[in-house]
Amino acid sequence: MFKIFNVFKKHRKIILFLCDMILWNLSYYITFAINKNNFTLEGVGNEFLVGFAAVNVSFTLVFIIFRLYNKMWRYADVEDFFYAGIASLTANIVFMLFMMVIGNDQNNYDLGSRTYICFALMSTLFVMMFRIIYRLNKILERRNLAGKAKKRLMIVGAGEGALSVLSELSKSPGNEYIPVCIVDDDKEKLHRRIAGVKVEGTTYEISQLCYKHDIEAILFTISQISVADKKRILDACADTHLEVKIIPNIYNLMTSGVPITSSIRQVEVEDLLGREPVVFDTEKYGKYIVGQTVLVTGGGGSIGSELCRQIARLKPRHLIILDIYENNAYEIQQELIRKHGSDLSFEVQIASVRDKKKLDHIFRTHNIDVVFHAAAHKHVPLMETNPEEAVKNNVFGTLKLVETADKYHVKNFVQISTDKAVNPTNVMGATKRICEMLIQMMGKKSKTNFVAVRFGNVLGSNGSVIPLFKEQIRTGGPVTVTHPDIIRYFMTIPEAVSLVLTAGSLAKGGEIFILDMGEPVKIRVLAENLIRLSGFKPHEDIKIEYTGLRPGEKLYEELLLNEEGITKTDNKKIYIGKPIEFNNEILMTHLKNLYYSAYRNNKEEVEKLIAEIVPTFHHATNENAEIPVEEDD
Repeated sequence: MFKIFNVFKKHRKIILFLCDMILWNLSYYITFAINKNNFTLEGVGNEFLVGFAAVNVSFTLVFIIFRLYNKMWRYADVEDFFYAGIASLTANIVFMLFMMVIGNDQNNYDLGSRTYICFALMSTLFVMMFRIIYRLNKILERRNLAGKAKKRLMIVGAGEGALSVLSELSKSPGNEYIPVCIVDDDKEKLHRRIAGVKVEGTTYEISQLCYKHDIEAILFTISQISVADKKRILDACADTHLEVKIIPNIYNLMTSGVPITSSIRQVEVEDLLGREPVVFDTEKYGKYIVGQTVLVTGGGGSIGSELCRQIARLKPRHLIILDIYENNAYEIQQELIRKHGSDLSFEVQIASVRDKKKLDHIFRTHNIDVVFHAAAHKHVPLMETNPEEAVKNNVFGTLKLVETADKYHVKNFVQISTDKAVNPTNVMGATKRICEMLIQMMGKKSKTNFVAVRFGNVLGSNGSVIPLFKEQIRTGGPVTVTHPDIIRYFMTIPEAVSLVLTAGSLAKGGEIFILDMGEPVKIRVLAENLIRLSGFKPHEDIKIEYTGLRPGEKLYEELLLNEEGITKTDNKKIYIGKPIEFNNEILMTHLKNLYYSAYRNNKEEVEKLIAEIVPTFHHATNENAEIPVEEDD
């Protein structure tokens, strides 16, 4: 349709101008002929020619001044068409004033008010219709490019996000979606249209409307919404078993200049946590970082790198990123350079926390104020088969670090711990419990404020279950879950780090801070939701296989030991666990024996000594862990 437009793409401005010229001259001829009742123009003399010249001069000047030919009419919106109409009316006024000024009784150049009005209406209509047809032609061309390949899209939310998405989709010939309908709970928006797409119903009708319109994908565009409502709507979307995607905060996207459609992402599990996200109160809790030298061990890891990001925003005097794995360290280094440039003073040290001499050199030369200790071996199954390495790194790496921090009078030292340290059933958790004991021991005798922060699983961290599930879904399954009843506490990485930073500001020495993780989540349910939100049916399109508890793994993680109680802090998300008393001399004797056993690679002796140090350690091999047969829900 209207393929003639495509022939002259290289000369678009000239073609548009010539088409406009034809249209306004045609309008002038018709109105002049009707006014004189003379379509052959016989005997009109110079009157027609003067008006003809005045029309072309007036319209050419006005259209150029209005810069109509600099606009991309294939992407025109309502404002652009309105602008073209204003330009045409302005040109008509200029033409009318010119003819009235030069008109007199002798030459009779004044055409009369009726002719001017008719000419204004006709020329404006022709100019507008030409652009509307041109725009429609481009829309049809883009739709025909993909045609049957486009997915039928439902948009959730009839606000700015939806408008931006619809605008970008209409401008992108290669996009894979064709918007079919919108849902929104605002009754005033029902049955209205946004960019030509109708608001068909509310979010409570998602399932019915998907069936009615043969929807193939759903896009969630609401940014300002309560967590409970967001979870309800996303649950409804998941029940359709269609592909579900989401756009982040629309204001942040608009101010960043990133195209909306390029920021559309898959719905993540954190979207379904069902609680308000934890936000770090920089003004209240971040002052102890400002203007200080801060060391982050394991700074290239999931938690460590996010610590570096949030610390960088708090304007430290100097940030030191320590990591043994240079690839991760390089990535966070480059990211901080891109984001902060010369505004952030920082460096990367490739070193192990086991290297006492290197640690001593770093602390001696940098006058460190605050330490966040995130370096650790954390993979439970791997540490079960390598207990001596867990001890070397987690226990004695921490011991060397806390002794060095004490020696150089660091102000605050924050140890990253885990809920697996509570009644541990695996070596990794037991070594983390020993680290907590070291923190408590040092907290009693040092001027440094030594504290530990204990939390559960972190969504999206390296080695966590979420990336594994996503990869398994991407390859068609099966998704592997160790046990249908296994539950875990979850936080996002930014949430966990925010609370770690907050706990550091509350440190007085020897505390074990416990983060409020919300309600625990069944891993089976988490896997099913991820499958649904990826557009598949769990147990049908994507199978879920139960593999049995891994060595050292338990069904339920805990945040408190039986002997511990909790004390509230002024932050409702952070509690202090009551310290359990132990004999420091006996602990150091055990650690000396553990050191020799670990460096002799005596695994059996290592596990025996760990059990002596941590009385609550009950090693579970889970070799015969029974998986109950599940009935269909």
